[in-house]
Amino acid sequence: MQLTHYTSNFKTQKFPITVISDQVTNAPNIGSLFRICDAFGVQKLILCGEGINLGRKTAKTSRATEKVVEYAICKSALHEVKLLKEEGVSIIALEITENSHPIHKFNFPFNHPLALVIGDENFGISESILNIADAVIHIDMFGQNTSMNVVQATNIALYEITKQLR
Repeated sequence: MQLTHYTSNFKTQKFPITVISDQVTNAPNIGSLFRICDAFGVQKLILCGEGINLGRKTAKTSRATEKVVEYAICKSALHEVKLLKEEGVSIIALEITENSHPIHKFNFPFNHPLALVIGDENFGISESILNIADAVIHIDMFGQNTSMNVVQATNIALYEITKQLR
């Protein structure tokens, strides 16, 4: 028999993870971010940028998880990253760069909270954030395209992070 979210025996758990989105503004993507942050027990979602709208399209995709996930809307991802870094939070950027590490080989820190920074649907994470991140990780890809949807990439990253933190 298939279980539902009312009959499954998954243990509710929060992880010391903050997801910071740098200019992710597409309403369905924002709704999906709420949904996966809930699914993976993320402590907080910080949506950064101009024109972030939590309207009907976001709510439809989030399936009411915007009501249970702690979140903030801020103008500057760089400002939020700097604040968290000052608090001792490890800043992990999810981006393909010359020096990025494959996510499946990266050991996430267990002894303090971490922030996963994800980037704009078109331009990725800003260079200023990449320059101050404690680590930059990427997902190995084997097709002709070198990018995937920001939400799909975040799903993969949160799965790997929470797998290691459990």
